[in-house]
Amino acid sequence: MKALQYREIGAAPEVVTVPDPEPGPGQVLLKVTAAGVCHSDIAVMEWPAEGFPYELPMTLGHEGVGTVAALGAGVTGLAEGDAVAVYGPWGCGTCAKCAEGKENYCLRAGELGLFPPGLGAPGSTAEYMLVDDARHLVPIGGLDPVATVPLTDAGLTPYHAIKRSLPKLVPGSTAVVIGTGGLGHVAIQLLRAMTAARVIALDVSEDKLALARTVGAHEAVLSDAQAAATVRELTGGVGAQAVFDCVGVEPTVKTAGAVAAVESDVTIVGIGGAGLPVGFGHLPFEVSVTAPYWGSRGELFEVIELARAGALSVHTETFSLDEAPLAYERLHAGKINGRAVILPNG
Repeated sequence: MKALQYREIGAAPEVVTVPDPEPGPGQVLLKVTAAGVCHSDIAVMEWPAEGFPYELPMTLGHEGVGTVAALGAGVTGLAEGDAVAVYGPWGCGTCAKCAEGKENYCLRAGELGLFPPGLGAPGSTAEYMLVDDARHLVPIGGLDPVATVPLTDAGLTPYHAIKRSLPKLVPGSTAVVIGTGGLGHVAIQLLRAMTAARVIALDVSEDKLALARTVGAHEAVLSDAQAAATVRELTGGVGAQAVFDCVGVEPTVKTAGAVAAVESDVTIVGIGGAGLPVGFGHLPFEVSVTAPYWGSRGELFEVIELARAGALSVHTETFSLDEAPLAYERLHAGKINGRAVILPNG
């Protein structure tokens, strides 16, 4: 089968031919209908050789949707042809966090060498992929695979972040979303569907600000040196009760802190590597700063239900498997408006 692999440190990903996978006991083989392209993959491919955490070559893709092609021995509850989405952060299934469905925070993943698909384990940007356990599959029924696949990360991750801040996003409150690309434009829709908050979107690109308005942002502000002052003015000097930084680089986290209100939440969703100082005098009183990782299995079911109810509409650009390296080039250049999706089987 064909697969997109990261094969050498610092090299561009390549489409190669690899052996067809076969499911072992407890595993599920999927015929991949859609695979998402994410900035996390670029972060992995920019990691230096020193301390690189994964074995190469590695098939990319941690967002996956497909149909069940074959079942390993002992698998129940699924049938060939079922349409499913893949829950990416695979855990041990037995620790206290996994028992809560929070496999994204598995307490034994490091000890046991467990990795998500596309981030250590073979990923979804291939004609077929192996899923380690049926519990990591969520039925999607008749939902469009292209529109659904980004929800497994670009939907789940901001959903998890927003749920934590729901008590603060009451009528009269403000939420700020910094970065309105793949994650951010979904976060805006989630905020509109789940809260009564006024949503202010920030980005450096006019195209992405236009997308933010299209998907429901009440205000769209150019993310420049005046952005924090503009948000303060729009909120009567108070600031935002919740800030979601979907980029996570030094300028955006600085802006996030500058627009935060007293007793607000600042959530660094993006993995740009920057941090925000916390301590007396650094931020307004009692600001909470967190950096979550993905979301729980139960939350992915909830995101899928929001999509089924028509509350989410992910803007996508599609590419064939042979065009997958181009999709990563365009993402790296900031030329994807929304989310890029690979169609490994056409």
